[in-house]
Amino acid sequence: MKPTDLIVTPMGVRFLNRRFPCTLGRSGIVDDKREGDGGTPMGAHRIVGMLYRPDRIARSGLPDWARPIRPGDLWSDDPNDFDYNQMVRAPYPHSHERLTRADRQYDLVLITDWNWEDPVPGLGSAIFIHTWRSPSHATAGCIGLARKDLLWIAKHLTPESRLIVR
Repeated sequence: MKPTDLIVTPMGVRFLNRRFPCTLGRSGIVDDKREGDGGTPMGAHRIVGMLYRPDRIARSGLPDWARPIRPGDLWSDDPNDFDYNQMVRAPYPHSHERLTRADRQYDLVLITDWNWEDPVPGLGSAIFIHTWRSPSHATAGCIGLARKDLLWIAKHLTPESRLIVR
């Protein structure tokens, strides 16, 4: 493990010799992830993308590989869809998550490579690192962080950074 890895521990996420409180999926950490199970998948996951809401977060300070979330951006969570676990655009006939949410959870999103590059239907989708709803509210399988902590982490990520969940 490298200091630039985000390591999930019982005390939160460790990154660059700091600890940040986090929330996990409602089913905890799982080693047999399935779509809709509420589990956070165990393993070492690359950070393959960063999305942000330009109407809510300033571009300055974010890495140059961060991409804006546009109206109509969605994430497919339909295991029967060819574009399962990929970003897609509205209108979209299959099951999906809207990336332009009314709440602030997806104002900044780090995309992991969980079941992403060559997705297996039903193995789980949209495993992100995003802003938590509250420190005591579990996610649907993602890692949730306080907004200020997520912004700090995003500004200090390197291309080699990984999310380690064990």
